[in-house]
Amino acid sequence: MERLQAKTPEQRYLHVLEQDYDQAPRVAQALLEEAQMYLLGSNSALHPGQTRVILVCVNAGHGQSLSQTTTQEVTWTIDAGQEDRQVLQQYGPVTLRHVRIQRLLDEAVEQGAAATQEDLAQALHVSVRTIKRDCKELEAQGIYLPTRGKLKGIGRGQTHKPQIVGRWLRGETYDQIRLYTRHSLSSIKRYVQSFIRVASLHRQGFTKNEIALVLDMSAYLVKEYLALYHQHDSDEYQTRLTEQIERLCWPSQAKRGAL
Repeated sequence: MERLQAKTPEQRYLHVLEQDYDQAPRVAQALLEEAQMYLLGSNSALHPGQTRVILVCVNAGHGQSLSQTTTQEVTWTIDAGQEDRQVLQQYGPVTLRHVRIQRLLDEAVEQGAAATQEDLAQALHVSVRTIKRDCKELEAQGIYLPTRGKLKGIGRGQTHKPQIVGRWLRGETYDQIRLYTRHSLSSIKRYVQSFIRVASLHRQGFTKNEIALVLDMSAYLVKEYLALYHQHDSDEYQTRLTEQIERLCWPSQAKRGAL
């Protein structure tokens, strides 16, 4: 077993670091682990339709070469399965691409990164010209797209999830939201239910980080949902929300001790 282990690529890499670059064994091992993390990615399994990409960090400055810019590994959901098939069947391939653009941009921001139109074009296997045309059409509808240029330029707006939930809070039905946003019913319902759970925990006194931990949700999205909650701090909206929290009946047994 020792002879077999000595023949692995990892051992050969360690040997090169120690012999050719005069690195101590512990330093060589640390360099190996760091290289594996960046080259192979995290150990968390990808779901079908997902891929890992390297994007520029959301707070990285402009004007630097890419080699000098801080990057972040991001998991992107290229194909959301049944949800995407529903959109494709009802509205066609162009609308499906519009939905995917919004989803990929939101996932990037939620994981601390910012995508460019070139990143989107590569992930969706279309030209940059196509992505630019799509973004122009979406922005003409009042949809905020958190691309790298927008995040560093005019400031952040609401990404598509809180935009959808905001329409629901203002009294629109799921069908009305679907007709306007062209998102699938299942995804709209999921966004609303996630918001209701965030609001429920917030009312129980959970902090933003605690809510993110309990719901396995990004702190960025929790922050957006809480901002939406406070924007609609009126009797009309709060009554509607309370009714939905009671209807959902979750988390009826949530306690801080669960953390």
